[in-house]
Amino acid sequence: MPLVEITYAPQVADDTLRQLGSVLPHLVSVAVECPEEPYDGDLQPGDVEVRFRPLGPFDRSGLDFVIEIRSKFFESRAADRQERVDKLYDSIAAATGQSDFGIYLSLPVAAWAQGD
Repeated sequence: MPLVEITYAPQVADDTLRQLGSVLPHLVSVAVECPEEPYDGDLQPGDVEVRFRPLGPFDRSGLDFVIEIRSKFFESRAADRQERVDKLYDSIAAATGQSDFGIYLSLPVAAWAQGD
């Protein structure tokens, strides 16, 4: 279950943010898919959590937006994490037409539980 947070600059249009919110759950799921957590293409509530946050008055960033992804550590994910994030960057750029952004993929040792 990836957690995705997008921090965006004031000049980023609402349409771009809406588009990100639409495409990120699938694209992130593809990017972090692994044998331990396969992705069947059928996202359910709680599978991917996406949160948006505008830059604050004291934040500093040279990019239009930064996408931070946290997904549970598995060796199969960690082994090729740079390749995964590079492909994800290309997929997001193709889907949105944007190029002035960054992606930070973090794979912490973690656990997840949720109710029905």
